Amino acid sequence: MAVRMKLLTVFLICLLASGIALAQPAGPTEQLREALDAVIAELKSNHLDNAARRAEIEKVIYGRFDFRVMSQRALSTNWKKASAEEKQQFVDNFSKLLVASYIGRIEAYTDERVEYTGEKIKDGRAEISTIIVSGDVDIPIRYKMRLKGDKWLVYDVVIEEVSMIRNYRSSYRDIVKKEGIDGLLSKMSEKIAQLDAG
Repeated sequence: MAVRMKLLTVFLICLLASGIALAQPAGPTEQLREALDAVIAELKSNHLDNAARRAEIEKVIYGRFDFRVMSQRALSTNWKKASAEEKQQFVDNFSKLLVASYIGRIEAYTDERVEYTGEKIKDGRAEISTIIVSGDVDIPIRYKMRLKGDKWLVYDVVIEEVSMIRNYRSSYRDIVKKEGIDGLLSKMSEKIAQLDAG
């Protein structure tokens, strides 16, 4: 009887341990791979027109990018100076501009495939190194991610060693210095209107 109880206990522990392992969320590379596979599938799809394809790609990006954190990092010290309303308007505008910029870059690639070349994880942060192989050209892209709940969300994209966030931060700092937050928001709205007009 005692032996049976011990065996049952060991079995239950193993069962619980395997259940815990199965319940753990996928790592950053796996989650990023899922999103990028979906984006590439849409890029290669022939059943949608350009507008519908972009809309599908946007859905994937909005589900995988942390635009609030990206906005805070892009505005840097000016984030604290902005009102709650200005912060929300900036997040809305910035997300639209980032999505348009990111899609614009990846749409230029044809017959591409993504190679995953490295993963670094520390303290709820991750950096995933990838290469987009397009014909004879290799485009290195690094994704910086943070863990939020069980999701790994992108907070910066470094394309050919150029950080999208750092790029925006530099230009936005100059605009805010000259024209204030209102001036920056106005310029962002104008740019979005130009992009929407095609």
